[in-house]
Amino acid sequence: MKKILLALVLGALATGAADLAMAKDAKKIRIASEGSFAPWNGMDSSGKLVGFEIDLAWDLCKRMEAECELIAQDWDGMIPSLQQGKIDAIMAGMTITDERKKVIAFAGPYGTEQSTFAVLKSSKLNGAAFGADRLDLADEAGSKAALAKLAELLKGKAVGVQTSTIQVDFLEKHLPDVAVRSYDKIDNAAMDLAAGRVDAIFGDRSPIEAIIRSMGKDSMTLVGPTMTRGVLGEGMGVGLRKTDAELKDRFDKAIADANKDGTIAKLSQQHFGYDVTVR
Repeated sequence: MKKILLALVLGALATGAADLAMAKDAKKIRIASEGSFAPWNGMDSSGKLVGFEIDLAWDLCKRMEAECELIAQDWDGMIPSLQQGKIDAIMAGMTITDERKKVIAFAGPYGTEQSTFAVLKSSKLNGAAFGADRLDLADEAGSKAALAKLAELLKGKAVGVQTSTIQVDFLEKHLPDVAVRSYDKIDNAAMDLAAGRVDAIFGDRSPIEAIIRSMGKDSMTLVGPTMTRGVLGEGMGVGLRKTDAELKDRFDKAIADANKDGTIAKLSQQHFGYDVTVR
């Protein structure tokens, strides 16, 4: 009888310990980032995640008094992993769009980015008159003429772009006569540009600038207008499950506080050299 009672007690203690461990793990927020989208997120020589979003993630976790784990995740697997419960949040240069909001929730935005094209310096597109330096796609009337000029210059050209991004949505909507070439990473699109297999690449300005610096400024250059809003979304946000309303509220408050006290602006200058704050 004593052995049975002892076994029951030990079993109860073990179950309680397991429950405490699970409760502790449940408090840990698993945040996924890509690690190949510098300076938003990247990898150092040791394979550690680094970049603006990584520093911001740790800051937000501190404000939320949360234990966090930063996880490297391929871009294509981000939303599936979130929905399957393998991760709890996405901070990977993911722009808030109406299409994505049908599937997941967002906290933020915590930053904004311009989209732009890059070509080889030897390209005929380098120095072409694109008709505008900046386009606000939310102003459909104001951007109409410049988009028509862009479509004319790029008609029949092959443009490299990262798959499942807002830039793909832009090309499909505004430049239907462009031959879209999709890549798992914008870096690989840039390698094909350097090899002459595509005529241009299209993506977020900061990672393209980082690629140009790494490949050498004499190899390729930015061209055409920088573009924001419209089909390009509202800015970068924290991707969350729609069922995690409390976690969204916590992230929203932490982002608002980091914006208010200048932390996001400071991290912007550190990683980009300019302010990506959403005002």
